[in-house]
This record gives sequence, C-alpha cells and structure tokens, in this order.
Amino acid sequence: MPVMKGLLAPQNTFLDTIATRFDGTHSNFILANAQVSQVSQGFPIVYCSDGFCELTGFSRGEVMQKSCACKFLYGSESSEGIILSIDEALEERKEFKEEIMFYKKTGEFWCLLDIVPIKNEKGDVVLFLASFKDITDTKAKAIHEDKKEGQCHGSPFGSTRLRSGTVLYHISGHLHSRQKGKIKLNKNVFGDLPALPEYKISDAKKSRCILLHYSTLKAGWDWLILLATFYVAITVPYNVCFIGDDEELTRSTTVSDIFVEILFIIDIVFNFRTSYVSKSGQVIFDARQICFHYLTTWFIIDLVAALPFDLLYAFKVSVASVVHLLKTVRLLRLLRLLQKMDRYSQHSTVVLTLLMSMFALLAHWMACIWYIIGKMEMEANPYNWDIGWLHELGKRLEAPYYSLGVNGSSSSSGPSIRSVYIASLYFTLSSITSVGFGNVSANTDAEKIFSVCVMLIGALMHALVFGNVTAIIQRMYSRWSQYHTRTKDLKDFIRVHHLPQTLKQRMLEYFQTTWSVNNGIDCNQLLKDFPDELRSDITMHLNKEILELSLFASASRGCLRSLSLHIKTSFCAIFFVCSGSMEVLKDGMVLAILGKGDLIGANLSLDDRVIKTNADVKALTYCDLQCINLKGLYEVLDLYPEYSQHFVQDIQQDLTYNLREGLEAQVRERGGAGGAGERERGGAGRVGERRGFMRGQKSLINNLTPLMPRSTDSIAGTAVSLDILARFAPLTVV
Repeated sequence: MPVMKGLLAPQNTFLDTIATRFDGTHSNFILANAQVSQVSQGFPIVYCSDGFCELTGFSRGEVMQKSCACKFLYGSESSEGIILSIDEALEERKEFKEEIMFYKKTGEFWCLLDIVPIKNEKGDVVLFLASFKDITDTKAKAIHEDKKEGQCHGSPFGSTRLRSGTVLYHISGHLHSRQKGKIKLNKNVFGDLPALPEYKISDAKKSRCILLHYSTLKAGWDWLILLATFYVAITVPYNVCFIGDDEELTRSTTVSDIFVEILFIIDIVFNFRTSYVSKSGQVIFDARQICFHYLTTWFIIDLVAALPFDLLYAFKVSVASVVHLLKTVRLLRLLRLLQKMDRYSQHSTVVLTLLMSMFALLAHWMACIWYIIGKMEMEANPYNWDIGWLHELGKRLEAPYYSLGVNGSSSSSGPSIRSVYIASLYFTLSSITSVGFGNVSANTDAEKIFSVCVMLIGALMHALVFGNVTAIIQRMYSRWSQYHTRTKDLKDFIRVHHLPQTLKQRMLEYFQTTWSVNNGIDCNQLLKDFPDELRSDITMHLNKEILELSLFASASRGCLRSLSLHIKTSFCAIFFVCSGSMEVLKDGMVLAILGKGDLIGANLSLDDRVIKTNADVKALTYCDLQCINLKGLYEVLDLYPEYSQHFVQDIQQDLTYNLREGLEAQVRERGGAGGAGERERGGAGRVGERRGFMRGQKSLINNLTPLMPRSTDSIAGTAVSLDILARFAPLTVV
C-alpha cells in the first residue's frame, strides 16, 4: 500500500477558522443565513456555539432556525432603540456593535453584541456572525463607581458627566481589547490579513519550498538514505574492530564517509521542509509547524548521526580509534528504519529483502565481535596464545602469528584482514543458521561462551525470521492482493464507463482513504462470527459516545445493546463525506452549519414511517459519521414500547436541524415567537452534552435519525439525494 497522502481535497474551513479565532477569548457566537431577502423571515440561525448555549441556557435545538436578532432574548428592559438598530443593521447587512440588556433562562445580563457580515468569494454577504460577551460585572462595577462619585459630588451636572465618562471608558476598553485581539490574530510577516475569513472552498495551501512527503522525489531520497544507513551499519563496526588505529586504511574510506555525512546533513534540511500528516489526518504545509514537529521527534538522533567526524582526517588529526568509537552513534539511524517499516511492510519483496539484510547485518556484527575476542585472547596470553581460533586459522592458511605481536599491532604477521573477516563471518553465519561444520571452532573459554550466545541468538533469529517468512508472505500478500484487486476493479469500472477525471479522482481518493483507515477490514464481517451477547458488548464500546447522549438516558441496557447493533460508522473523503463540518442547503441557501456533537435528521412518527427531506446536506470538511439504520431503529422501538415514546419526544428537542419535509414554516413561526415563551419552558437545556467544537480534533457528527431522498418513497433508499450520493453516503440510512 502506498504511503498515506493525508486529506488533500479542497475544504471549507470557515467553521474551523472561526473556532480558532474565538479560542482563548469568548466563544459565544452564532451564525445566521444572510441570503434571505426580507427581514420578516428572520435571518434564521444556522449555527450556535456551545459557549452561547451555556451563556443563555438554551439548547442548540431551541436556538437553531430562530431569528438572528435573537428576539427570544429580549425582555422588558431591552432598549427599543437598540432593537430597531439591530433590525436595520441586518437589513442593510452592515456591521453593528452595541451594549444591550438580554434575558437568559436564569435571569437578565448585560451583553456586548457584535454583528459582522460574512462574505463569500464573490463578495456577497451570505452569513452573519453575531458574538455575545457578558459584561454584567463590568457594568455593575461602572454603576457602583458612578454612585460613589455622585455621593462625593453634589452637582447633578458633574455626576452625569462622570457617569458618561465611565461608560465611554468601558466601551472604549472593549473596543481597544477587540482591536488588540484582531491585531494579534491577523498579524504575520506579510502584513495584516482580513479580520474575518470568507465562507468559501479553499484549496490546500502548498508552498514551492515545501517537499511533499509522498512525492516521487521524497521516496527516492528515502531509499538513498536507507542505503546510506546500511553503509554506516556495516562500516562503523568493521572499522572499530578490524581497522583500529591503522590510519592508512582509515583514510581510504574517508571520501565515502564524508559523502554519507553530507547526505545525512542534507536529509536534516529536507526534513525541515517536508510536509507530514497530523494525527487528525490533515497534511501540514506550514513551515513553522513542520519545524516544531521535526524538532520534537527525530531531529536529535539525525543531528548526532550527521556529526562530521571524518573532517578530522581532512585536517590530519591523528585520532583514528577515538573517531571510530564516536561513529558508533550513527547506528541510531537504524531507529529511523523502524519508523518506516510500516510503509515498507506493504511490499512482500521489500520485506524479504529487509529481513535478510537485517539477518546478514546481525551476522556481520557478530563477526566483528568474534574477531575482537580472538585478538584479545592473543594479547591477554602472550605465552599461551596459540590455542585461539586466530592461531588455528593462521596455521591452516600458512600465515601464522608470531609471539612478538598480533595483527593490528606493530607486527604484520598472521592472515590478511580480508581472510580474517571472511572466516569470522563464515563462523557466525554457520552458527546462527545452525549448520556449522566445525572447521572454525571455539577453543578458549571466552570463545566458547560467545559461541553459546551466538547459537542462542541464532535460534531466536531462525524462529523469528525463517520460521515466519511463509506466514508473513501469505498474510501480507493476501492483503496486498485484495488491495490491488479492488483498485484494478475500480480502475476498470472507471475506464469502461468513461467517467470524467474529477469523478475518477474522488473515487480513487475515497477508496485509498477508507483503506488507510480500516486497512481493508470489514468490521461487520469480522464481528459476524461472534455470539450476539459478545457482539453487543463490543458494539456498545465502539459506539459509547453516541449512546451517552441524553437522548438515550431513559433507555434500558437491553435497549442500548439492541440499538448498538444498528449503529454504523462511516468515513469518507471530501465530496463523499467530509470531516469537521457540514452545511444544510436548500436552493443554494445555507440553512444550518453542523459541527462536532450535532444531531441531524428528522423527528420520528411511529405511524408515518416514510420520511422525506426538505434540504440537501453537503460536507464542508472531512467527517466521521455515525448513523442508526431506520429499519433497525423501528425494530428496537417496537421491542421497547416504553422507551419509544420518550425517544419520539426527546428527538424533537435534541435535533440540531430537522430535515423532515414541511417543517420550515413551523420552525420559522416558532423562531419568531419571542423569548418569554421560551424561557417559561424552563430547564437548562442539554448544553452539557455538547463537547465543544473544532478543538484540534477530528470532528465526529452523530447522525441519529434517518434521511430519505425526496425522489423516492421507499424506506430502503440508499442515498439522501442524487447530488449527495457521492458526497454524503454515510448520512444515508437504509
């Protein structure tokens, strides 16, 4: 399987950007549709933040589709003049900012209201962003100071002037803090950006100076670095053990060693300019984030491995043995190989090559140690050194060692380094593979102890490598074959039906992304062989987030276990199903914007089980969705009639947006009813079940209720509409 490219399709990141800009300040805001031609229709609210719900006490379901003027927050102390100014600002689609008395469910509060129009890429105002800041404490403090000043100054004129100055001071303070916040958010090296983002599809921001992590150039460079790493793993132990202080032999490899060091240094530079895939699946192109990510992961290891020790030879510094020991830190580069093993493991040929290479590399390291042991035995026993394996090798090759010195010292006696290394490698390979012939054998105690260790390691390696080669090949080839078969079928389908390039790209990206998420594993097929009780427990754990909603609070455990079997999780790419946020559209107008934790669908009727939608749902960014099968839901409700009535009633309050056809007028009338009636209903709403939105996590939108296409009356439909079939399949409930 190719390296995961990340989520690269164009996305509408407006909701993410707004959430980021409000993070750290007050996150009490709403978004309203500005494309309605008449104010009488109320500029319906299409999104409200969790902070707004917590501030006002209204749940998201109670706020959605009400007027952007927030008439449900008006009360007896709300200024009529400011209310008229709000309506005028909305009608003229201009910015508005004022202090006003609002009423929440628990009482009144002073609010700093700021309404800003949002434009699309064409310059048309499509949304209103209204932010709410509770300034009750500031207002009370100002009034208290005014009273104190009034007691000190008897003149009515002076009291009025001081009060006006205090209020003006606090208002200017809000404006000043807001301006400082904007400067902080928008300031960059190129100047000031627009105060608010546009509501539009934005392509992934790429830079010519950033190297794509999945590009052909990066793949070729990784293979070159892999070869350089193996070169280091071979030459460093060899130079430490066999070359030693022989500067003449050491300088013969100086050029190649310096070349490898240059490669490692260039690799560090490339890593500072190479994109990566974040935990949420997004491709990061920002240079600052890339640098921080690399500095906190592999930078230290790469830097130590790239230290230019061989430059000491260029300056004719005689420190051969010390340099060889320092070079052993370059073996840390092998840890980078472990990082990329998952990528290489998808190719059976590469896996076999790497396994055999690691096996041979282990034998090479053992051979180096075997030679050092023989050499140390000769040096430690100057009068009884002729029993070691090196002495036996010298006699067979008719190149014996002399008592005046050993190989590597001032004496040049004994076999050549080439012959000694080949004999050492021959012994370790024959011992590891358990096929030793005994012509090179251990004689001293140290040599015998090392031989026992080599045999034990060889048995382990034989079991891990050769004993599992067949199983590894079969398992990996099966998955690889399945992936290629599915890919080939998909490409044949595209070619036979002459699909356009845009559809081809969407289909291929959908398939590759879903495969990278589940690795071709069908959870339903995997759980099918488990007993129902165990399968229910597993699905309850997998779907615990959706089952913890207050909507299911009154359901028994048996009911929850039955419902969990009908919950499906879907992941798709942009234009199939997008992550992060979605929008509800009707005739090109935005009716609602949905984020993490939102419920979308239709209220249920136990009598009328054919549901038609009143709008289309379009994914703005990548999404994970959970949905309950309509047929399975009705089956569970029929089994638990005592819970079915609670579910039908609660779903009306918990829905963020109701897609049932024919409810637009009811919602609009309910939205204009005013705030008094809403507050009398009581209750703090279900704000607690909201888990925030867009806090750097992949969004999860729990789609509880079923959707039916407007063009069919069958309850076995497979798509919301023809337009959404490719883009939004997971919202379909069959």
